[in-house]
Amino acid sequence: MKFKASVRLFTHIQLLPVLENGEETTLVGGQAVMEGVMMRSPHSYCVAVRKANGEIATQESPLPRLSDRYPIFKLPVIRGLGTLGSAMWLGMRALKFSADCAIGETTDEKKESGSVAMMFQILFSLVFMIGLYKLLPLFLATQLGHRFPAVGGRFAINMVDGTLRIAIFLGFMYLLSRLKEMHRVFEYHGAEHKVVFNFESGKPVNVRNAQSFVTWHPRCGTSFLVVVLIIAMICYAFLPFDNFWAKLAGRIALFPVIAGLSYEVIRFAAKKRSGLMAMLTQPGLWLQRVTTQAPSDEQTEVAIHALERAMALEAAQGGELVIA
Repeated sequence: MKFKASVRLFTHIQLLPVLENGEETTLVGGQAVMEGVMMRSPHSYCVAVRKANGEIATQESPLPRLSDRYPIFKLPVIRGLGTLGSAMWLGMRALKFSADCAIGETTDEKKESGSVAMMFQILFSLVFMIGLYKLLPLFLATQLGHRFPAVGGRFAINMVDGTLRIAIFLGFMYLLSRLKEMHRVFEYHGAEHKVVFNFESGKPVNVRNAQSFVTWHPRCGTSFLVVVLIIAMICYAFLPFDNFWAKLAGRIALFPVIAGLSYEVIRFAAKKRSGLMAMLTQPGLWLQRVTTQAPSDEQTEVAIHALERAMALEAAQGGELVIA
């Protein structure tokens, strides 16, 4: 895999949670990928990618619901972990297909080497994210606590850690938004949201109708991550540890619980769209002004193509979608 393609893939992996949109319910959702969009229904998905020659390449498949196979994932909080895990797995699969289309890997040998490279990218990205969002802010907060006694207490250090984590996240998103190629990804992200809104409205799904909707959506991964950061800041503030490494271990161990709680908040806010819980998602909607951009008609067409193929496969399996 070429160096430039590797950099693009690494950047996309960092954005994967941000670009994800959807939940394991009767709603549709999706994700922006390289030069395309993945759309999912409860039991099917389709990835549509615009190739360099203008053609739209697709990958589609049935998608069994995790909660149907394992009823434990129907329980609150736990269902969030299952949904997040399934979404990340599917997101990586969709991203791999779009990367193959983008760099023209078609032979089995090239695809195999690409799969190995993808695994290294995933492992490196995981270590990178732990270092960037767990280790670095905690280290900086601890150093500030040693230097300034006013913020040297356990609670104060944890609050400074949370503030730095949010600042690092916002700074990282801003830097990515300045990259030309990422701007196109954010346009496809906007196309995905517009088409989902179009579908949820009950209006015929077409380019004209889709373009009339906004690009920010309450179930977006951007909103989810902002809620995660806010809830994590609150939870970590009360961890009863003073040792640096114990604090770090506690943050990593608590992440599944925080992710599950954040999922419930997003799920509730997407249905009510008012009240205190909805207010908690507002920062994520504001940030989507950065992570989503107005798409072209051609990009919106790709998102619609992905949705139509996913819907057709859903119907072929006897599925029925209910408009939220």
